[in-house]
Amino acid sequence: MGQEWGFFLCFVFWEKMMKIFESLKETEALRVSDGQKIPFLTNSPSPSRLLVLLWSQLGDFDSLEYAWWLNKKSAEIIANNITVRAIGIGDRNSGLKFCQYTDFPQENLFIDPDASIHKKLGLYEGLTWKIPALNQSQNAWVNLMLMCAGIGSKGTLKEVLRGYTGDKKAPQLIGEKEIVETNILPPLKGSFFNLAGGETFQRPFELATLRLRNMTEVLNNWKTYVPDAAYLTQRGATFLFDENGELLYEHRDQGILGFAENMSNPLSFLSFDS
Repeated sequence: MGQEWGFFLCFVFWEKMMKIFESLKETEALRVSDGQKIPFLTNSPSPSRLLVLLWSQLGDFDSLEYAWWLNKKSAEIIANNITVRAIGIGDRNSGLKFCQYTDFPQENLFIDPDASIHKKLGLYEGLTWKIPALNQSQNAWVNLMLMCAGIGSKGTLKEVLRGYTGDKKAPQLIGEKEIVETNILPPLKGSFFNLAGGETFQRPFELATLRLRNMTEVLNNWKTYVPDAAYLTQRGATFLFDENGELLYEHRDQGILGFAENMSNPLSFLSFDS
């Protein structure tokens, strides 16, 4: 009986894995590079692994920060023959602006304007409380503010605090000679953060400064990044497949700034040197 139960559980898990991959194969989305609506996994090369990212709103902290990590680790991703495909919520102008700011390749970014694939895969919608006097977008704003305060958003306050206090388990984020422009603070050189506690690891205020830079970028281009505020609270997910479409890893976001299981090193699941 125990063996039969084990086989049943394995079958259920395998069926779940294949359902995710098949759902992604069946998905059509607008490709940012040329504005064409095509199957999401069309013309994918034959990688050793396929990394699929379902991002929230393209103006979301999580999407921008995730793209920053991908850019930082691009050499390792290429060396390990990992293909990256992402779907974000917005429109083509959102995607073009996002790629311009983050250097994420336009040909690898697709658009889902109404979070249809997120819903199909059952991803966390975030808070969906409704105040009768408010419209859909206004309710989304209220829910987003509550989530930023940690309500219905697992781990958000802890992650915000980590951005200010530093993290000795995380790598240094800003090079010693790199200049960070936030458009609010004076230009900051990477070595400045050594004054807050050392080097070679994530220093206090270092991550918070990068997030501040992202925030000012989005607020200065709000209508471009967020053409429809109705989906502000929708969360994303990460799926890693092997060359046969079998699921190797998944992470479903449960809150703002919770886009990885290990936020100290969000791409550690790819198993290359950090």
